[in-house]
Amino acid sequence: MRFTSEQRLDDGVLEREFTLGEIPGILWTPPAAPVPGMAPDPAPAPGPAPLILLGHPPLGLRKMYPRLVDRARRSAADGFASATIELPGSGDRPRQPAAEQARADLRRAIEAGEPVSDEIVDALVLPLVDQAVPEWQSALDALLALPEIGGPVGYSGGVISVGVRLAAVEHRVAAAVLFAGSFVPRAVFEEARRVTVPLHVLLQWDDEGNDRQAALDLFDAFGSEEKSLHAHLGGHTGVPQSAGDAAARFLTRHLR
Repeated sequence: MRFTSEQRLDDGVLEREFTLGEIPGILWTPPAAPVPGMAPDPAPAPGPAPLILLGHPPLGLRKMYPRLVDRARRSAADGFASATIELPGSGDRPRQPAAEQARADLRRAIEAGEPVSDEIVDALVLPLVDQAVPEWQSALDALLALPEIGGPVGYSGGVISVGVRLAAVEHRVAAAVLFAGSFVPRAVFEEARRVTVPLHVLLQWDDEGNDRQAALDLFDAFGSEEKSLHAHLGGHTGVPQSAGDAAARFLTRHLR
């Protein structure tokens, strides 16, 4: 991991861009978190901050930045560090022809009013999950090696299939907030049965791009003893502020 820039936001949150090999990412730490080489804040933190991994759709960090930084500020106000990385094929990372073809097939099916086949969903999502999850794990290795960051670790966001795989295979993830709203391959339903960490799932009831029944079936498949589904009326981008507040309380309860 190599830090490439740093700035203090107006609320005191420290934002640092980094690269992990060729993968760009951003780390946010709360104002009181001690950072080597920088003057301490007036009220030092009691110790390393817990970490939240911020998931997001493959639209590129630059496009997603306003929403990501808002989530990071909220997490910092609760005493958490948060971090994100660029997904494969997004932003300035190399394009992936197979994924581009799958997106074109998806658009064509939707525009024609045809059902989206399992083959299209698999081609679109499974290669992304296969590459993104090991990259998240490598990022987690590097982040937890920093003295200002400690466990436990939470995951919050989408792509939901990435969150499912990460929660199933990464023992350091202690709790997860998952955003329904993306296509889910059938294989991911089987992986969901292996997820046992506490879950808080967000669902927009009228999401025009989401198969509501598939989201409900996925929730039912999770093996977690503690899981809750929070559904709200409205489309994909109509998530109410109260939904973010409830998710923040969930993470605070499980990561503190």
